[in-house]
Amino acid sequence: MLDKLQIYLQIIVDYLLQVGLVGGFLLIVLESIIPALPLSVFIGLNIITFGKILGYVISYFGTIVGCVLSFITFRYILKNYLYKIFKEKTRIKIEDLMKKMTNIDFNTLVVIIAIPFTPAFLVNIAAGLSNIPIKKYIFALLIGKPFMIYFWGYIGANLLESLKNPIILVKIIVIVLLAYLISKVVEKIINVEKN
Repeated sequence: MLDKLQIYLQIIVDYLLQVGLVGGFLLIVLESIIPALPLSVFIGLNIITFGKILGYVISYFGTIVGCVLSFITFRYILKNYLYKIFKEKTRIKIEDLMKKMTNIDFNTLVVIIAIPFTPAFLVNIAAGLSNIPIKKYIFALLIGKPFMIYFWGYIGANLLESLKNPIILVKIIVIVLLAYLISKVVEKIINVEKN
């Protein structure tokens, strides 16, 4: 079973090497838009194929671009349409939820984005449908995503070993705390709460 998995993995890595950096980048962008795709596997593939640093950088920029594209799609293309098709009761509930998203604290948003198990597509959709300032959303992405990418890259690249290693839970806590501390510093330096 593991031998077959390694063979398939090598086929994918060889294909990515042929396609190049753009292929690895587009793979991550696609995952950010289509939530059913396995992010940890794609980041792991980028790291295995292009090395730890380049694979990480490609994955980071790919996920930022994918999240922003998803945000823009819901903010500027689908928002009005979706609100029109919902029944009044549903629309009122969604509007209440979107008010909460609009007023979410910057630090909380960064931590939510940094947590590896947060469904990014839901955050992107909620941010796009809300009136959250785009500056606030993008800065939260820029600060929160590196930690999430690091975590999933580590898991993806070391999948079998990571299943046996409980130290990963400690790393999650450290990563989320670090994201929170960085968000506090950035919030003081840049006023992200304004448009």
